[in-house]
Amino acid sequence: MRRTRLAAAVLLAATLTGALSPAAAARPSDPVQRRLDLLVERDGVPGALAYGGGTTRTAGVSDMTTNRQMVGPQGRFRLASNTKAFTATAVMRLVADGRIRLDDRAGTYVPQLATHAVTVRQLLKQTSGLPEYTALVDWSKGGTSQEYLALALGAEPDFEPGTGWGYSNTNYLVLGMVIDRASGVGFRTYVERTILRPLHLDDTYWPAPGELALRGPHARNYGVHPAFPEAGVVDVTELPGYEFGASGGLVSTPGDLDAFWNGLFGGRLLPGWALGLMTRDTTDVGGRDVYPAGSRYGYGIASHPLSCGGVYWGHGGDLPGGSVGGGRATRGRGTVTVYTTTWAGGGESLGHLQGAVDAALCAGGRG
Repeated sequence: MRRTRLAAAVLLAATLTGALSPAAAARPSDPVQRRLDLLVERDGVPGALAYGGGTTRTAGVSDMTTNRQMVGPQGRFRLASNTKAFTATAVMRLVADGRIRLDDRAGTYVPQLATHAVTVRQLLKQTSGLPEYTALVDWSKGGTSQEYLALALGAEPDFEPGTGWGYSNTNYLVLGMVIDRASGVGFRTYVERTILRPLHLDDTYWPAPGELALRGPHARNYGVHPAFPEAGVVDVTELPGYEFGASGGLVSTPGDLDAFWNGLFGGRLLPGWALGLMTRDTTDVGGRDVYPAGSRYGYGIASHPLSCGGVYWGHGGDLPGGSVGGGRATRGRGTVTVYTTTWAGGGESLGHLQGAVDAALCAGGRG
């Protein structure tokens, strides 16, 4: 659920910039607001929001047709790959309870991998070498998790398990299947029981099969629909979220996502040793994909350096209709969520999104 269709994204940025950019105006002194405004005025993002420390900042509009004001922290949005942090936490809960071992072969739980050497730990760390399934799917037809995994297994591995690092949604597709087998209740139910309910994340949910719309208040999303790319830039608010599964299917709000990061790193979901593994057993990913120098990828979470010192832990995520950044910083600097209503995962727009996260956290968590 991350960077794909770069050419389409470039077209999208050009199209929306032409439609939305206002006349140049003096930038506000607030560095977070300034970056949100750059996302809208320079990068052509329809709407952007930053929420942290009880403070909300917005730029742009939530609906390009009506020019309705951008929604606030109660607005729902698709978490995309931030979902992986929830999935990884659920796996570590099963590890802590003795129902999974990190060095178990994934094939112990997933019959399609019975002859493969891939381990649970390698799936969590993105070091399995399993190729990306999302690029192989015909999204006009969809399919099941088993069918998606079969597509990935029919392609050449990116590398031998444990010999490299490569971001692949297939790793978390498989982890969902591992949770299914080990928990006996399905990964969606298990995440609800062990994460959403204990933290009272009442506005976070898994879309039902066939559910395309977002529930409750939300902004509209714009991009190139994966099932109909020939249509160009369209409203992509309605997407088959159920099919994004354990890799990217959750829907939430900025308030709930911040509460998740605070609950995870505040020790409310896992014993200390389990959380320690997630943050210590890491791979240097600086300079790869969207990760700036100094970034490290752990178990479904990544650390990113802050300009003011220390790091923040989060994940990030992208779909055709939105990008999400943020997480919880070290040194008591707080938690923040920043999201946009179109893909902003490359070039200057990525810098402005990540810059808004950095500015908010370096202000000491006051938003």
